[in-house]
Amino acid sequence: MAVTTAGRVRTVPGTAAIAALILVLAFGNPAYVDWVSKHASPNAWGFFLKELAWPTWTFSSTASVQDVLGQDIRAILVIVLAAVFVALLVGAARGAFLAGWAGYIFAGAFAGFLSAFILSHASVLSAFGWAVSGAAYGLFTGWIVGLFVLGARRV
Repeated sequence: MAVTTAGRVRTVPGTAAIAALILVLAFGNPAYVDWVSKHASPNAWGFFLKELAWPTWTFSSTASVQDVLGQDIRAILVIVLAAVFVALLVGAARGAFLAGWAGYIFAGAFAGFLSAFILSHASVLSAFGWAVSGAAYGLFTGWIVGLFVLGARRV
């Protein structure tokens, strides 16, 4: 599972975690989330831009502590679970690209489900809703992680 190049060791799950970290930091930050909510058009491109902002993280002083913590933990769980699921799938799947993509779908769904119980008005129904949102996020953005994983396998 480790790929060695010029004295450096890269693992496929580590590459997936780095790709997930880049996605979460770049598109989950408050500035991007605010921009996309105001400027994204109601077409396919706008939908994709909004999906990129799903693992939102914030340090808002106006929201309840539970809601801020739930969103921040969701973003962290997406990164950690991406590495976990890709590690589980990359050995079982023939294609590294599909293992990365599927791992990110699972990571989004489980991160949404688990972090929903931290919210101030937590319920099983809201957890299912967050899981569905996380799976949709992984479906539409997981191909990026899949490309990173494929690149790590090809090196």
